[in-house]
Parts: sequence; C-alpha cells; structure tokens
Amino acid sequence: MGEPHRFSVHLALGGGAVADVLLWKKWHRSVVLLVSSTAFWFLFERAGYNLLSFISNVLFLLVVILFLWAKSASLLNRPLPPLPNLDVSEEIVVKAADEMLVWVNSALSIAHDIAIGGNLRLFTQLAIGLWIVSYIGGLFNFLTLLYIGVLLCLSLPVVYDKYQSAIDIKLSAAYKIALVQYRMIDDKLLSKVVWPSNNEKKTQ
Repeated sequence: MGEPHRFSVHLALGGGAVADVLLWKKWHRSVVLLVSSTAFWFLFERAGYNLLSFISNVLFLLVVILFLWAKSASLLNRPLPPLPNLDVSEEIVVKAADEMLVWVNSALSIAHDIAIGGNLRLFTQLAIGLWIVSYIGGLFNFLTLLYIGVLLCLSLPVVYDKYQSAIDIKLSAAYKIALVQYRMIDDKLLSKVVWPSNNEKKTQ
C-alpha cells in the first residue's frame, strides 16, 4: 500500500515567512520569537513591570536618541537618522477595512440568526464556545494566555507536520465520537424545542 496523501501544513499557513517561522524552517527567527515572547512574559508577568510604563520609557528613549542623533548630525555634517516615511497608505487602510467588514458582517449575521431567527442550535454552539472562553480566561490572565498561544503556535504545527498520519487517525475517531454525542443531544433536546416562525411573530 502506498503512503497516504499528506496535507501541506506549510501551504495551509500561507506558505510565506510566517509559515517558515511556525514550522521552524528558519529556526533563528523562531528562536528570536520564542526568546522575545518569553522575555516579555517574564518581564510583565513575573517581574511585575507595568506595560504602560515600559512602552512610555521605550518611546521616550527612542525619541531622545533620534533627537540627539539629528542635532549632532547637523553640527558634525553627518547623515540624518535613516527613518522611512511614517505614513499609512490608502491601500493598507482599505484592506484592513475589508477584513474588518467581513468579521463584523459575520458576527451580525450570527446575532440575527439567534435573536430573530431563533436558531437554537447556533445559540447552543455559541453559548458553549463563550463559556469555554470564559472558563479559560478565568484560569489565566491575558498576557499568560497570549504567551501560551505563542508557544502553541510554535509547537503544534511542527508536531502535526511530523506525525500527521497518526494525528489524523486520532482526530477522525474523536470527531466521530463527538458527532454521535451531538446527534444524541440534538434528537433528545434541541429538535423537540419548537420556536415560533417569523410569520407567527408578525401575526402576533
């Protein structure tokens, strides 16, 4: 038997520089990301340094260095600091607005289906998802949760890319079990709940 077709994790992650970092193909950048995120987490979470104070001090130090550099350059006839044009192009703003529009419309569509359409299944899925997020948020603060996310991003893609076949088998079995449990709950509870249709609401 031939080896089953492997899913390209690199292409799924975009196939660019981000994929190279997450899959440790450019290990020096991955190490920089891991070390810097660990340092920031330790600095703000364990050492108790204030994030706002840190940002203010860094910006203040940067402004002082650039100011002194520009003054000394004018006095000593040296080149000015190599700063690019600090402006945001219209193309970037349009792309960001388009991405934001997709997310906002998707959220409004879900809210409409729950509030107006009475979609009980979607409401149940959303409630469970928000409860899981709330439960995880109660265990960790935002910085720790963000740091855990960085660690998972640097570990899970590599593990899946290396042991893809075995993980796919386990995930397929878990998905079938979850699907059977969901259908049981749906048959016993969700499908028996009768919601009034939009026409009935208008008549009332």
